[in-house]
Amino acid sequence: MTATRSRIQQKNREAILDAALAVFSAHGFRGATLDQIAEGAGLSKPNLLYYFPSKEAVHSALLTGLLDTWLDPLKALDPKGEPVDEILAYVRRKLEMARDFPRESRLFAGEIIQGAPRLAGVIEGDLRALVEEKSVILRAWMTEGRIAQVDPTHLIFSIWALTQHYADFDAQVRLVLGPDHDPFAEAGGFLDTLFRRLLEPGAPKHSD
Repeated sequence: MTATRSRIQQKNREAILDAALAVFSAHGFRGATLDQIAEGAGLSKPNLLYYFPSKEAVHSALLTGLLDTWLDPLKALDPKGEPVDEILAYVRRKLEMARDFPRESRLFAGEIIQGAPRLAGVIEGDLRALVEEKSVILRAWMTEGRIAQVDPTHLIFSIWALTQHYADFDAQVRLVLGPDHDPFAEAGGFLDTLFRRLLEPGAPKHSD
């Protein structure tokens, strides 16, 4: 009986979080309501409140679950690898995330647009530390002449901007391209060429 109850509770919790992801990514934190989330999960509002005491609690659980997934592609940048290959692989991982997890990307973007009220500590802590760690690796590759001299932090920012755009502005991208285009297939080749040319040793030096 207990095992059955636990399975039902886990199923309900997952249904709530999936419904909340759809609602928050579509309406933002302020526009989302517990009634919308409960309806999407197929539960009553009192039943939802049994699992999460507030809209803030649901939102926090989503963001907490998202963080590791969001940081993993950058963590995988290997200092022992071939520099250009490692950076281009990171670009591809970020683009794949934009393709496969568009709702998560929009949820994260919505939090940042609001000033990161629930993520500021993590961004100033774990994310900043990770960016600094990988910037050290990028600077070493530049010093060794293996990639062009560019600002490493802004290189990472540009990768975020040029990949997450395809999730956060999906409607705009598809409306501009038209129905006969696969934006992710086309973006992959373009970004590969763009960053390969940017990183080519001997390219014009950019000040940090």
